[in-house]
Amino acid sequence: MNDPALAYQEVIVRYEPEEEATVKSVTFSVAAGERVALVGLNGSGKTTLLLTTVGLIPHEGEIRVGGVKLTHGTLSQIRDRIGFLFNVPEDQLLFPKVIDDVAFGLLRRGLCLAEASSKALQALDALGAAHLAESPLHHLSHGQKQRVALAGALATDPPLLLLDEPSAGLDPPGRRALAQVLNGLGAAMVVATHDLDFGARLCTRFIMLEQGRLVFDGADAADVLRRWEAGKFEHS
Repeated sequence: MNDPALAYQEVIVRYEPEEEATVKSVTFSVAAGERVALVGLNGSGKTTLLLTTVGLIPHEGEIRVGGVKLTHGTLSQIRDRIGFLFNVPEDQLLFPKVIDDVAFGLLRRGLCLAEASSKALQALDALGAAHLAESPLHHLSHGQKQRVALAGALATDPPLLLLDEPSAGLDPPGRRALAQVLNGLGAAMVVATHDLDFGARLCTRFIMLEQGRLVFDGADAADVLRRWEAGKFEHS
């Protein structure tokens, strides 16, 4: 039996030891190729859970990526399997020029400059951003920076994508085009989003957090919306 792309087992996250947990005993798994929308109000723990998965916040419990348990010793291996999109693209854009930023992860993995640049350009092109390749990052709009950051996450063709508000800053045609691109990928995805329409275009499963607890896990976006508006979620 294949290992899930991602598995959480009784995961608890606190920013400080004395503080109340931000994520409270969360358990679920994501199968290879499965696309999951992670939804909830601001402060529900969505971003915290994603950041914890790449080792940026300490945790209790167990996180496994492709069967590998997240520890200090496996952190590099875990990160190599994940394409990560921060909800603020500036947090992950490092280089002055677009093509150099998108190619960085490929160069780290040993590709030569020509091959890395070619694959980076392909990732940009898939997102309709190839024309930005030679642009200085500081000239870009928020939506353009979002696409560049996402191209960097996609360029290495990782088996798992963790995307924090990928549709933020995009107009409706841009959101539709992005969903189409992501639907064409074989990677497993966890997509933290407030945009249920975008989530429904992309994902086949919805997981909702409320005050750090998993309160809904199902396939019906309409059910998520009805329960959210009514405030009727049963804690699992």
